[in-house]
Amino acid sequence: MATVTEKKLLTAEEFFQLPEPEDGSQQELVRGEIVTMPPPGGMHGVSCSKANRRISNFVEANDLGTVTCNDTGVITERGPDTVRGPDVAYWSKERLKEVPLGYIEAAPDMVVEVLSPSNTSKQIREKLKEYFKKGVRIVWVIAPEDRTLTVYRTLDEGRVLHESTTVTGEDVLPGFSCRVSDLLP
Repeated sequence: MATVTEKKLLTAEEFFQLPEPEDGSQQELVRGEIVTMPPPGGMHGVSCSKANRRISNFVEANDLGTVTCNDTGVITERGPDTVRGPDVAYWSKERLKEVPLGYIEAAPDMVVEVLSPSNTSKQIREKLKEYFKKGVRIVWVIAPEDRTLTVYRTLDEGRVLHESTTVTGEDVLPGFSCRVSDLLP
């Protein structure tokens, strides 16, 4: 008779202790299991950098809170744990009083995801679902190849903005605005 061995699911804390992948790939923890993604490429990197710089400069100049980039781990689910790495995330001072050494448990006010060639619609939808369930207030999905930015306030309703349009921080980042093209390569 064959024995069935259960795969051990990792916690967010165990995942945090793992070494960085030697090949430069990115990893997330999805319901206790490690998911590895290839490095996303140039267009992705430039859009992440531009979005982070614009949002960070605004948040810092107005002393509003904390901005992270480059896939800083955010715990979106517990039992089993999921740790996502948004390309850019913003927390108001009310939501994140102190930045932890490990992954951040508090829901960001805002998340920016930049599509890379390996992303599927299903993957992005799953992330949106987790973000909104966690309490994220607004998500921007930047599509560098299409030269668009989609603003989500709920899972089921996205507003597509083209490169010549101005995007604002709405009530999450009041006073913030820039052209979509300012976030693209």
